[in-house]
Amino acid sequence: MNEPAIETHNLTKVFPGGVRAVDGLDVQIPRGSVYGLIGRNGAGKTTLIRMLMGLLRPTGGRAELLGQDMWTADHLHRARMTYVSQELRLPRWLSLAEICEFLRHLYPRWDAAYAGRLLKRFELDQARPTGLMSGGEQRKAAVLLAFAARPEVVLLDEPAAGMDPIARRQLIDEIVDLLTGDGECTVLFSTHIISDLERIAELVGIMDRGKIVTQASLDDLRSRTKRVQVVFDGGSAPEGFTIPGAIRTTTEGPVVTAIVNIDSETQLDGLQGRSDLRLNVFPLGLEEVFVALFGPAESSQLKENQV
Repeated sequence: MNEPAIETHNLTKVFPGGVRAVDGLDVQIPRGSVYGLIGRNGAGKTTLIRMLMGLLRPTGGRAELLGQDMWTADHLHRARMTYVSQELRLPRWLSLAEICEFLRHLYPRWDAAYAGRLLKRFELDQARPTGLMSGGEQRKAAVLLAFAARPEVVLLDEPAAGMDPIARRQLIDEIVDLLTGDGECTVLFSTHIISDLERIAELVGIMDRGKIVTQASLDDLRSRTKRVQVVFDGGSAPEGFTIPGAIRTTTEGPVVTAIVNIDSETQLDGLQGRSDLRLNVFPLGLEEVFVALFGPAESSQLKENQV
């Protein structure tokens, strides 16, 4: 088995005031994979990515990309990876052409021909200062710069943030095409536009309160997480009734609804054979899974590996 492209060991970041933004995180991301990272605002996603890039010093633990601790990695190792931040910081006074000329000296794998193709694909004016570009154009420019470096690892932190739906869809279309054409590149894609992940990610990590509470393939996550509804024919649901594997349950009169982790095909057999109730099982999309687990009705902290 190949070594992971991204690996953390008990990675922790505590900010002043005792806020644990990342809390003892252990994660491995295989080489050549597209990993989607989702979580509510404040879950720790951006802090994690900044530590992965060596831009923020961990309070404890290690963050390794391509086998090296990023806090101590030299510039040649850092040149093997690129990063598109949530807060764009392109030099506003420089044109895209000038930035490309500067970066080609920093990245040994810089591909000028590829940059030119992306320039046409994104319909960008390379002579225009980036400060005069629209927000959507700046996002596209940042993606161009990240991919033209031909990185082995690329970290994308909310790359479509603040874009209108049409521009966002166009940008994601381009990213999907670019990533599916390069099997050597490992991608960590952080977003809370969950529909984007369903188009691009092979693995998904759900982050909550500084921890990855579940990690699974998209197919696995969708296949084993269901909405189960039980309707009792004789009035209210019996006191203490539970649905096997329930992560979260609501009861309204005779109707019990639960988000259920399906571990086996026989898990619900005990309910299917009962004559006093009706059982309905509904599939969930990734966004529905996320909302069900982290919606406002959730009153307790999600336990690790519940899903």
